[in-house]
Amino acid sequence: MYLAIILLLMFVLPLGSVVAEAQWGTDANLVFMIGKWFVFWGVGLRLLVASLKQIVNPAFTAETIFGITDHKAQPLVQEIGFGNLSIGMLGLLSFFEPQWIVPAAVTGCLFFGLAGLKHLLEPGKNRSRTIAMVSDLWLFFVLAFYLSAAFFQNA
Repeated sequence: MYLAIILLLMFVLPLGSVVAEAQWGTDANLVFMIGKWFVFWGVGLRLLVASLKQIVNPAFTAETIFGITDHKAQPLVQEIGFGNLSIGMLGLLSFFEPQWIVPAAVTGCLFFGLAGLKHLLEPGKNRSRTIAMVSDLWLFFVLAFYLSAAFFQNA
């Protein structure tokens, strides 16, 4: 189930949204559509879903992602969930306020890049952590591409 949600939120839905918007013949350019949809789905909805899981069921993240079974870690996971909720809301709200796409992309790019690097450097990754690492690094590179392309278009 975890892999299916990640695939939907990080690949299928953002790419499908870019293709669908391009088919509608909007005036938006491809770089803007990539930023808009990967921020909405990847940063916004992915972190919103993760945050709700971390806040309501912190044991899942503690045990499945980090391999920590000590219940004392659960309040810390819930606080991580509050941070993810905040970043996720910025990503979601950028859909309604396009000027927020770049700030949400910068925030998401930093978050996913650092999280992906942390997962990459950890020895002995389990399946869930490997999925998190690959998807985090994927979104980091997509957002870095978007931000660099947007910067050079406006320079």
